[in-house]
Amino acid sequence: MTTRILGIESSCDETAAAVVADGQQILSSIVASQVGIHRKYGGVVPELASREHLRSIVPVVREALDRAGLNLTEIDAVGVTCGPGLVGALLVGLTYGKVLADALGKPLVGVNHLEGHVRAVFLEAFMAGENPCLPAVCLIVSGGHTILYEVSAAGPLEPLSAALLRYRKIGQTRDDAAGEAYDKVARLLGLGYPGGPVVDRLATLAAEAGRSPGQIDFGATKIKGNPYDFSFSGIKTAVLYHIRAHPELHSEIEERRAALAQGRRKADDLLPLCSPQTLGLIASFQRRVVAELVSRTLRAAEEISARSILVSGGVAANSELRQSFASEGGRGGFEVFFPSRELSTDNAAMIAAAAYPKLMAGQIAGRDLNAEAVLPLA
Repeated sequence: MTTRILGIESSCDETAAAVVADGQQILSSIVASQVGIHRKYGGVVPELASREHLRSIVPVVREALDRAGLNLTEIDAVGVTCGPGLVGALLVGLTYGKVLADALGKPLVGVNHLEGHVRAVFLEAFMAGENPCLPAVCLIVSGGHTILYEVSAAGPLEPLSAALLRYRKIGQTRDDAAGEAYDKVARLLGLGYPGGPVVDRLATLAAEAGRSPGQIDFGATKIKGNPYDFSFSGIKTAVLYHIRAHPELHSEIEERRAALAQGRRKADDLLPLCSPQTLGLIASFQRRVVAELVSRTLRAAEEISARSILVSGGVAANSELRQSFASEGGRGGFEVFFPSRELSTDNAAMIAAAAYPKLMAGQIAGRDLNAEAVLPLA
């Protein structure tokens, strides 16, 4: 008998709902993004995010059910993100999910947002007819997180979609998350918000157009202590100092900011406003960030004798990161799994998929389930 779970996600600035069958088949997935609202502030404003979730949650859930061809009485459980994230934002989805489950007499399952990102990789693999082998190393890399986990089975592995997983944190960022560094560097260069997609696209367009200038040597980050920890504040500061040392870049930065004010935000619009020197800076920044992520993940995979590498989170959509993992991981003998770009960013399908094994194991939440800004996965 098919088990259909309604997933709800509202941990940051996306209001999302999805219906997933048996933890491996997406029947619908709807995401209402707030990027246009937060863009002028250069980042997410928590109070605005909460208000937008309140406006969006009902129509988003309704559309997810309509796309799945179901009514509320036909779902078997409600899975909802309970942390980590912005408490006000979390409370919107969590409260709605609790009331919905209570009114329908359906089980409620609380889901850690980070576990959702892990399950997004498995969900994508299941749809492609693949099963990632465990133990695995998982890199979760986004605007709010950069963490390495060892992922292993906490019980029977078959079927994998229903298997409970055990997590051990291997390393994490000591300062900025990788996605946060992208946003801050994009702001410095007048490239808009969010920074990750436009920086990645500009680097790609410059290479395709034969405008790949000389690279800047941003040295590898040196960290005392845990060799699997990350740090991105140094490279962000190096970009700042480079801009200050080259005043000839200032006029084009202002030109790009003027273009953004006119609504010209696409990388194709900004490329003509970028000098070869700026494109070299962008490409060098991205290359160093990708190298830090890939090298530490591969070393961790070797250390624990992982059979697979999983990469998830918003930055997992980055094209250079995907290419580097594919080539370097293959040389190291690792099979690397990514979710699709749609499942890399915040979504509710991953929440529903993460709720399924908990539901099968009887891990049902009570009415006292609450939102938690900090909720470690391990």
